[in-house]
Amino acid sequence: QVQLVESGGGLVQAGGSLRLSCAASGRTFTGTMGWFRQQPGKEREFVASIRLSGGTTLYANSVMGRFTISRDNPKNTLYLQMNGLKPEDTAIYYCAGGRGIRDTSTRSEYDYWGQGTQVTVSS
Repeated sequence: QVQLVESGGGLVQAGGSLRLSCAASGRTFTGTMGWFRQQPGKEREFVASIRLSGGTTLYANSVMGRFTISRDNPKNTLYLQMNGLKPEDTAIYYCAGGRGIRDTSTRSEYDYWGQGTQVTVSS
């Protein structure tokens, strides 16, 4: 079993930066990892993903060029560097992990989820 714990959320002004972390415990995680976010009243949406094999990344159009996903495999930790934050980035951000994922932007393909961390961007 894999446990995922996010940290690093908080309140920031528009244009600012935050770095989210997601620590995986329980066993060394060797699959694909991703970040999703959910705003009140909306469905959880894809933000970014990274594959262990080759380190291939994928980003939602809304965050491309502003967010960077990375992973430290020896530390079993996933990161999301968020720059140029906008009020519309305000959401709960969730870390996710899975194996054998074909479409890394599809929520249902992920097996493991963290509890989420709140990111609030003020205008």
